[in-house]
Amino acid sequence: MPEGHTIHRLAADYAELLGGRPVRADSPQGKFADGAALIDGQPLTTAEAHGKHLFLGFDGIGWVHVHLGLYGKVAFGAGPAPAPVGQVRLRLAGRDGYAELRGPNACALITEAEKDAIADRLGPDPLRADAEPELARRRIAASRVTVAALLMDQRIVAGVGNVYRAEVLFRHGIDPYRAGRSLTRAEWDAVWADLVALMREGVRLNRIDTVRPEHTPEAMGRPPRVDDHGGEVYVYRRAGQPCLVCGAEVRSATLAARNLFWCPDCQHRPAAP
Repeated sequence: MPEGHTIHRLAADYAELLGGRPVRADSPQGKFADGAALIDGQPLTTAEAHGKHLFLGFDGIGWVHVHLGLYGKVAFGAGPAPAPVGQVRLRLAGRDGYAELRGPNACALITEAEKDAIADRLGPDPLRADAEPELARRRIAASRVTVAALLMDQRIVAGVGNVYRAEVLFRHGIDPYRAGRSLTRAEWDAVWADLVALMREGVRLNRIDTVRPEHTPEAMGRPPRVDDHGGEVYVYRRAGQPCLVCGAEVRSATLAARNLFWCPDCQHRPAAP
């Protein structure tokens, strides 16, 4: 499932290509035909993201709410939109190009109140200017659940997925199995600041890179990572390989139905009091 940086990048791309001008809207697949008919010919006034949710605003009509889920994708093209190929849920076309949405988990025309209700269920998003990280800290500080599970809970921190979860915990030497309430304020402040920085870079580069300069392929004389997620990482999908920092074998386990990756030496669990 795409992480939050991807959704913020999509919002920026929609705004750049189609924002401020009337768009032609259709649903070749037919599943969003009624919604497309209502926004057809109207200007796209706003495009924004909150966590893994994308909102396309049309003044006086409402918001197109999109959640890509596991299989959803958006493709942008220049020039006139060609004849649709395959299952296109929503196509928006403007003067300079078009955007095609395929396979989302959700695509619905909603009201402002419904949009607010979705946002109210989400935790602070490191990529939003209105984020309140203290809300997330208080929830984490009160929980016996593992910090790894808490960071993936969209009600606590919106937009963080499996890659950012694994990488930010590694970068701060935090054992993923520690209880949330054991995290100190200093640790949380550092984790939040790092998420903000890493995810902003993710938006800029359109991929996830988390290794520090001294651990890049060029600096270490190692081959670059080859993975469909792209980017250079410390532990994500590196189970059984040597840690780039200490050389210990990166481990993997299943936690809350998701694969967890960590270095047992760099992220050692503190002794019980």
